[in-house]
Amino acid sequence: MAEYVKVAETTGFAPGMVKHAEVRGRAIAVANVDGQYYAIDAACTHVGGPLAEGELSGYVLTCPWHRGQFDVRTGEVLRPPPRAPVRTYPVKVEGDAVLVEVPES
Repeated sequence: MAEYVKVAETTGFAPGMVKHAEVRGRAIAVANVDGQYYAIDAACTHVGGPLAEGELSGYVLTCPWHRGQFDVRTGEVLRPPPRAPVRTYPVKVEGDAVLVEVPES
């Protein structure tokens, strides 16, 4: 069963930022795009680069290791070398809490 888990607070989480969170043993990258929050797996599907350390430009998150790009809304690959998309997770905001829905492993 999936439930929403708090991963961040909106305070200090400015647009253009990406934060790393651990939820139920999963590494998640949470991105703020103009006040909308998106969550994807934090490991690049190419060789596991740390996406939460990548550069966010609009909806495009660039892996810091080999510059592969993903759309944070869909997880789709926008620029290789990754070939497979990353998993996305539903996000909601309640008050100042950013919550991500992650299924149990």
